[in-house]
Amino acid sequence: MSIIDHQQLKKAEFKAGCKAAIPLIIGAIPFGILFGTLAPTSGLSVWATMAMSLFVFAGSAQFIVLALIAVQAPLEIILLTTFVVNLRHLLYATALVPRVAHLPIALRAFLAFGLTDETFANMSQRYQPDSPLGNDHQYAHYFYIGSIFSFYTTWSSATALGLILGNIIPDMTSWGLEFAMSVTFIGMVVPYVNSKAMLSATFSAAIASLYFFYLPNKLGLIISALIGVAAGLSVIRMQKMSINNQEKKV
Repeated sequence: MSIIDHQQLKKAEFKAGCKAAIPLIIGAIPFGILFGTLAPTSGLSVWATMAMSLFVFAGSAQFIVLALIAVQAPLEIILLTTFVVNLRHLLYATALVPRVAHLPIALRAFLAFGLTDETFANMSQRYQPDSPLGNDHQYAHYFYIGSIFSFYTTWSSATALGLILGNIIPDMTSWGLEFAMSVTFIGMVVPYVNSKAMLSATFSAAIASLYFFYLPNKLGLIISALIGVAAGLSVIRMQKMSINNQEKKV
């Protein structure tokens, strides 16, 4: 394969990653606008608000930081809380590490920075056997980069737009824009609920999230995720055992 062909494959992956992000970006835009509107009222300056979106790039963590800053929480509490909330990224990273282990450490660090819920959903679809781009994953990390590029530019732009609109339109925080993110997450999950294992994982995590909702520092989120993973893996294991028993009988 020539150098030109390799470049074309890289561009195709990048463009596909950007395109795959569009449906999820639609839900992230109102969320970013809301953050830009809310941040100054919590005590952050305009520059600090933009810096948080540019260098932190974690929607849920950013909102939690705002709430903690508003009540003048100590720095160590802010750091600990955001760490706990973002523990779910360890689950995402565990799933993606085998796919990117061959890449240079600097590139992996960049991909880790850009790992969000939405990007992980896009990459999970990219690695599915029925992916439109096929099963050749040599340049799949360019798909990853394209997805990051779309979300990063959108989130930063939405934050800036929120800062502007917050000064023009009063009381935007009462519009209920945060509901768009809930719809986005539902849209991310539904396509994967296509087997007994996924149905068990989703149902178990949903029930657990209601039961552990009132735990401090969003610990219920991590516990619910682990319960969902355990339930899904248990179903897969039971299915394999059933198949093995049937083969032994034959």
